[in-house]
Order: sequence, then structure tokens, then C-alpha cells
Amino acid sequence: MTTDQQHPLGTPFTPASTADDVLAGIDLTGKNIVITGGAGGLGLEATHALSKAGASITVAARDPGRAAAKLAGIDRVETSQLDLLNPISIDAFAGRYLDSGRPLHILINNAGNGYGKLTLDARGYEASFAAFHLGHFQLTSALHPALRAARGARIVNVSSGAHRTSDIRWDDLHFARGYNGNLAYGQTKTAGVLFAVELDRRWGGEGIRAFSVHPGISVASTLAHMEQGTFSMAQLRAMELVDDQGQPIIDPEHEKKTPRQAAATIVFGATSPLLDGVGGVYLKNSDVAPVDPTPWGPTPVGEKPVMSSDAAPHALDPESAQRLWELSEELLKR
Repeated sequence: MTTDQQHPLGTPFTPASTADDVLAGIDLTGKNIVITGGAGGLGLEATHALSKAGASITVAARDPGRAAAKLAGIDRVETSQLDLLNPISIDAFAGRYLDSGRPLHILINNAGNGYGKLTLDARGYEASFAAFHLGHFQLTSALHPALRAARGARIVNVSSGAHRTSDIRWDDLHFARGYNGNLAYGQTKTAGVLFAVELDRRWGGEGIRAFSVHPGISVASTLAHMEQGTFSMAQLRAMELVDDQGQPIIDPEHEKKTPRQAAATIVFGATSPLLDGVGGVYLKNSDVAPVDPTPWGPTPVGEKPVMSSDAAPHALDPESAQRLWELSEELLKR
């Protein structure tokens, strides 16, 4: 069980470390990377940093042309069409990659959306779960031959501390009995952690190690969600993410990070030699996160309450991880 490894390693990095800090001294020349959502937000920051380290990167995007415009000037980057809510698109993306004959050294499952109201895909599945988990499950499974061919590969699922808000809703996965956006988001992020646990158990013997990560709160990315109507400025102020002038508040020790700081744990999971021999664990602040069994809720830190983003036991449970894998296979057959 991964709980045996789920304790901090004591890395030299801090909450303020950036993706470039984590990659210092690491040469990724000749390494192939696929990253979903790699043309925006934290995905774009990760793409920038990984390219500077020498990697060749395929950015999977719903609109490759738009993504290519955002990626202009970044070396060794190509785009390829992928819609995580469309099983045909997923198989087509994987087929193109496999046909290229390239091994895949790193897969970063990053893309995903939250929805302010219940949204279902064409199969009737709750859309955030369908995209972030089922879409990535199908993609990862399809890319297995290329990952195996790398003879040493890593998979990184971008989760978050929000996994603490909800276990998998086994009896109401798609919110038929009433939608709660926070629980939907939390379930999706729990799925990302459990998926890494089971991936590592199944494929670790092939040299494919899997991790889930909590990047922290990227205030700039949250502002982008505000532009999409997900958050209002009043809500962002109430969450103490922006000041009275609407400017981002950067406080890495309390999870509020620049995009470069928030991307650090993603690239740490993807590349750091400090993780050699480790897998199936949940990372934060460029280290393995501790386990916190306390229920979700505010934890006093100084005079301010904060929410714990450490690993919740329900997201590391090996029986749940295997159950989710089997459920995911069944859902993809329908």
C-alpha cells in the first residue's frame, strides 16, 4: 500500500520553488512528453519549463490551432487534437502518437474543467469526472505501449487538495440525486489520486511510475476562471486570493502561488531523480505530502484558518483504487 511511502522525503525545495528551480541540472534531451492542456495555465508553465530542459513535447488540445498560437516560440513543441469528452478523439490522438513510433517518457494528465452546474457528456456522465478521469483513463491506457517502450516512464495526474472534500460517490457518481459543484470537483480530484495509486501498482513492474500532485492555488489561473464566469471578484476577495485592487495575493506558504511556483510540483513528479524508486504517491510543494486523516475543514494556522491539502486516506486506499479502475473500464464500454 502506498501509505508506506506517503511521507515527506525532505527535498531541498520549498512552497516558493519554481518549475525552473526543480528542473535545475536536469537534462531532458531526447525525452518525449505528452501533456494535456499544455497550452494554458499551469500546463503552459510546465510546457515552458520542460522545453527549456530539452524535452520534446506534444501538447494535446481541443483546438490545436489556438494552442499553437499560445505555444509560439517554445522549442520542440507540437500540438495534436484531443477532446477528453470524446472517446473517438482520444483513440485518434493515441493512434497518431503510437504510429509515430516514439517512446513516451512522461505523460502529464493535466487538462480538466469545473462546471458551475450539472453538465453531462453524450453518454450521460458528469462532465468533469468524464473529462479529467475517464478521458485520461482511456488516454493513458491507449498510450501504454509507448510508455512501456520508454523503459522507464512517469505519469503525473494533476489533482489538488480538493480531493479531501469528497470520496468517490459510488452510489451516485453522476449526481442524479442533486448536483453539488464542490463535491463534483472533489470527486474528480480523488479519482486522480486513486488512479495514480492503481497505475503504479499495475505498471510499476514495467518501469512506469505514477504520481498525483497538488500544485497549490495559482491565483492567475483562478482569475482566468473568473473571466469564464466561474468566480466573481467578490468571491475571490472573500477567499483572500486578490486584494482590494483586484491584484493576486502571492503567499506560497499558504498555497497562493505564481503559475511558475504552482507548476513546480507537476514537473517535480515528472522528472525529479529524488522520486526514483517511489510511486503511487500524492505530492505537494515538490515533495511527498504527509497523510492527514482529519475530516475536511479549517485548521488553525496562526490567526487564520486554512484548509489542509495533505493526502486524505480515502484517496490512497488500494481497494478503492482497484474498484475505480474496474468501474472505469465498465463505464468506457457503455
